Amino acid sequence: MTMASAAVVRRRVRRLVPRPVLATAAVAGVCVALIPLAYLAVRVGDAGWARISEELFTVRTGELAARSLALAGAVTVACTVLGVATAFLVTRTDLPARRLFGVLAALPLAVPSYAAAFAWVSTVAGFEGFWAAALVLTLVSYPYVFLPVAAALASADPAQEEVARSLGSGPWRTLLTVTLRQVRPAVGAGALLVALYVLSDFGAVSVLRADVLTRAIFTSISLGFDPTGALVLATVLVVLTVLIVSGEQLTRRQAARYARLGGVGRPPVRRRLGRLRWIAVSALIGTGALALGVPAASLARWFGEGVSRPGSLTGLATAAGNSLTVSAAGAGLTMLLALPLGLLGARAPGPVAVALDRLAYLSHALPGLVIGLSLVFFGINVAYPLYQSVWLLALAYAALFLPLAVAAVGAAALQTPPALEEVARSLGRRRTYVLRTVTVPLAAPGIAAGAALVFLTCMKELPATLLLRPTGMDTLATELWSRTSVSAYAAAAPYAALLVLLAAVPTWWLSARTGVLSQGVQGGGA
Repeated sequence: MTMASAAVVRRRVRRLVPRPVLATAAVAGVCVALIPLAYLAVRVGDAGWARISEELFTVRTGELAARSLALAGAVTVACTVLGVATAFLVTRTDLPARRLFGVLAALPLAVPSYAAAFAWVSTVAGFEGFWAAALVLTLVSYPYVFLPVAAALASADPAQEEVARSLGSGPWRTLLTVTLRQVRPAVGAGALLVALYVLSDFGAVSVLRADVLTRAIFTSISLGFDPTGALVLATVLVVLTVLIVSGEQLTRRQAARYARLGGVGRPPVRRRLGRLRWIAVSALIGTGALALGVPAASLARWFGEGVSRPGSLTGLATAAGNSLTVSAAGAGLTMLLALPLGLLGARAPGPVAVALDRLAYLSHALPGLVIGLSLVFFGINVAYPLYQSVWLLALAYAALFLPLAVAAVGAAALQTPPALEEVARSLGRRRTYVLRTVTVPLAAPGIAAGAALVFLTCMKELPATLLLRPTGMDTLATELWSRTSVSAYAAAAPYAALLVLLAAVPTWWLSARTGVLSQGVQGGGA
C-alpha cells in the first residue's frame, strides 16, 4: 500500500469512527433528547397492539395527520418565499432603510404564537380555522428562514456571481443558479425548523381552533378522557418528523462548502431595484404591519387597564424574574449538550455524526405537553431529586430545543479554519486542549448567537412550562396564558408586552449577527 492510499484509508476511518470524547458527549446529549421518545415507547407499548391499532388506523387519525402535514407544508412554503425574498432585499439591493427592515423582519420571532393568535382573535371577528392558523404561524415563523439566509447572503462570496455575470448570465439567472445555490443549506435548515415548529405548535392552533394533531393531543390529555389515544397520536407526529427530516437530509448536497474565492472578504454588489423599490418597500411594510402591527395594536388597546390593577406591577416583576431564570438555565444546559454534537458534525463528519444529528431532531416536533408529561414521568421514576425543580424544566427545554443549538454550533465550527487546530496539534497539544483553547473560542460568536436563540425560544415555551415549573412559580408565558384563556385580555396585556420586549433584545442581537446592520456597501447595477 502506498503512502497516499494509506492516508486515504486513514481519512475514511476517521469519518467512520469519530473522536471518542466528542462522540461520547454527543451520545449523552442525544439521550436527553430521546427521553420523551422512550416515555412514548413505554406508555404506548403498555397499551398493547389492539389498542394502538384501534386508535391509529382510523379516518380521524388520517385526517389529523393529513391536516397537520398540510399546515406544515403551507407555512413552510410561505415562510421560505417570504424569508428568502426579505433576506435578499435587505442584503443584496438598494432598498431604502434596509437595516431598519432587517431588524423589523427578525422581530416577529419575539412574538409567541399564542399571543399573536389571541391578538388576531380579539381584533378580527370570526378569525379561526386552518388558514387563520397558517397566516399567524407564517407571520411568527418566517424569521427562522430570514435570519440564516440573510447571514449566508451577507457573507457569501461575490466573486462567484461576478464570474457568472462575466460569462454572460443575466441578473435573474445568476440569482437562481449561483446566489441561491450558495445559500441553499441555510434555506433548507430554516425551512426544516419552520416545518418542525408548526408540527409541534399547540398555542396558535388551540386558540384558532385548527383541528390538527397537536390540538387533538392537548384536548385528550387535558380533559383526561383518553391519554393513551393522545400518546398514540404523538407517535404519529414522531413518524411525520422522521419523514420530514429524512426528506431534508436527501436534499442536502454532501460535503458542500461555500468558501470565499479571495483571501479578503468584500461586500456584495447591491442591485438597483429601480421602479420596483417602492413596491418592495410597500410589501415589507405590509408584512410588518400584519406580523407586528396587529399584536401591538391589540396590546395597546388593553395595556392601560391591565397595569392599573392593584398589585399587577409586583406580579409582573416576579413573573419576569422567573422567566429570565428558567430561560437562562434552559439555554445554558441546552448549549452544553449541543456543543459536542455540533462540533462532532463539523470536525468528524460521517455516518455516526449524521445519525446523532438526526436523532436530536425527533423530539423537536413533539408538543411541549408530551415533553412535559415525559419529564414528569422521568422525574418521578428515574431522577426524583430533580422533580419540582428548575432543572427538570431546563431538561425539558433541552429536549425541545437541542436542534436549534446544534445547528448554531455546527455552523459556527464550520466557519472556523481547521488549519489553526492542526497547527496546535502539530505542537503536541492534546485534542481536548485544542478544543478548549482554539476551536471553542473561534466559534464563540456563533455559539453565543445559538444561546440567544435558545434563550428566546425558552421564554416563549408554554405547555412544558405549565407542567414542569415548580409549585408557586409563574412565568410571563404561564401568566399570559392563564389570563387570555379566559378572555381576560386587559390583565394579560402587561405580561404579553413585557414578554415581547424581553424577547426582542436577543432577537435584535440575532439580526445584528446576520450582517444586515453593517454599513459596508458597494454600488451595483441592475
